Amino acid sequence: MFKKLFIVAIILINGLFSQSLPKKSEFDSSWRNPSKRPDHILINFSDDPATTVSVTWRTSREINKGFGEIAVAKADPKFVLKSDRFIAKTSNLRYSNVVNHYKNSKKSFNTLNHNYHSVTFTGLEPNTTYAYRVGDGKHWSEWIHFTTAHRTNEPFSFLYVGDAQNYIYDLWSRLIRESYKKAPNASFIIHAGDLIDDAHNEEEWHEWFAAGGWIHRSLPSLAVPGNHEYRPLYQKDITSRKRTLSIQWQHQFTLPNNGLDELLETHYFLDYQGVRFIGLNSNVNVKEQTEWLETVLKNNPHKWVVVFLHHPIYSASTERDNPERRNLLKPLFDKYGVDIVLQGHDHSYARGSASLYEQNILSGTNVQDATGTVYVVSVSGSKQYEAKPNWDQYDAVRDKAGEDKQLFQVISVDGNTLSYKSYTAIGDLFDSFDLIKNENGINSLRNN
Repeated sequence: MFKKLFIVAIILINGLFSQSLPKKSEFDSSWRNPSKRPDHILINFSDDPATTVSVTWRTSREINKGFGEIAVAKADPKFVLKSDRFIAKTSNLRYSNVVNHYKNSKKSFNTLNHNYHSVTFTGLEPNTTYAYRVGDGKHWSEWIHFTTAHRTNEPFSFLYVGDAQNYIYDLWSRLIRESYKKAPNASFIIHAGDLIDDAHNEEEWHEWFAAGGWIHRSLPSLAVPGNHEYRPLYQKDITSRKRTLSIQWQHQFTLPNNGLDELLETHYFLDYQGVRFIGLNSNVNVKEQTEWLETVLKNNPHKWVVVFLHHPIYSASTERDNPERRNLLKPLFDKYGVDIVLQGHDHSYARGSASLYEQNILSGTNVQDATGTVYVVSVSGSKQYEAKPNWDQYDAVRDKAGEDKQLFQVISVDGNTLSYKSYTAIGDLFDSFDLIKNENGINSLRNN
């Protein structure tokens, strides 16, 4: 009975959403097919961002080898003569009868048989602009620029977006392009899950890559999976409600491998210029991640900590809540002073904080203006839900809420200040604040 009600609820939600926008673009089946030439090119941080970067790409199955070439970028185009060549790892993705979960037909399947290639460029110089290209020695991409991180804690900024998920090619494309226009010097972008709607759907992944275009190739991505990256793989799995991580995920992302073995490249940490970034997989094995998380937080040498995950600790939309995740994760965020948590899932906007300090007293010192961890929920795609009226049911204060807005965030870190700005898809400022950290490591929040 519960299963039937769940399915009806999903149909009603999707039906109401679909009525709010015209039918999305349709594509010929051949549109998503790979060729001999590299496509779906994506740059990731997988290790020390000052000396290492990884790139993945896709080709047709007849291309069974891959290379990456890299050189320090120069104004003189002859810089390409000084490039170094790295051998890529090649993997085949071959599946038949992968169900398109949201297609209203049992005959609608993905059949996949193509190759992915991954190269990791190592031994790079910090704070240096490089150019790279990928291919098989004959069919090459263009030369693409990126810049390595500083060794020192220099100021930097990064982008953060919530669920792209729906109308990705039609409407998310404008959002990701506007974000790059607003912050062309951003060092990387965080994707807080639900990059697409149907985990294994190759056409939707192709939409995501087409919408981001060359931005995906030059601005490193840090991503964690959302619930829509976990879906039944075969028709029989729908009945048993078995969910599988997107079969494309580990082929097309090369992310840090410093998490639990069973969750590699879906949770991890990365240090960037004085900030520890921690990505969590909030879909599965959350309890198992807490011991790993405590170790990563306890042994953190950096001033700032940013956590990103899909399911919100404090929900932004009506009729949604995640108490199990909150009870497991928030005590660790409090204990180790996580500065900000970036989330998705709720298809509306909320920003607020929960005090770390009982009665605003810490070691006998009055810290009345101190703030605890700041929690943000945001959505970058076109699916929008009604915002929750307030956070009265939580031990937290909501400072800002919004709905019916595609949003992206630009976050900058400069010494003792973390500056946050949320913008709409047309570039208007929607929310803004600064976190100021004092000499004792205690934050105060200033709304702008």
